[in-house]
Amino acid sequence: MTNDTLANTTELIIRDFELQPLDRPLSEEELLQLLADHIADMIEHRLEFLLSMMYRLDIDEEKVSYALSPYSPEPANIGLARLVLERQKQRAFTKQYYKQEGLDGLDGLEL
Repeated sequence: MTNDTLANTTELIIRDFELQPLDRPLSEEELLQLLADHIADMIEHRLEFLLSMMYRLDIDEEKVSYALSPYSPEPANIGLARLVLERQKQRAFTKQYYKQEGLDGLDGLEL
């Protein structure tokens, strides 16, 4: 993942999960651990809100169910954090790749 994509992914995760702004850039592994710790707390105290966030972030419901199931090879918080991280990387890449140029000439138009 490029540094720009990682920075944009971090920004999306911080905003969507209402985390404290960071004082330094994180590696992808550090970001995953930060997110997994936060999700562990959400599983324990705010599960319904977490599940609604998964829906809002458009994370596949079957993948979420599997991550929460006892058949998942890793703890639920880590599995969900991986799903969120992958989805946010896709969003960051899409925003970066399809960045809209300024809408020159439209300043004076009334809608």
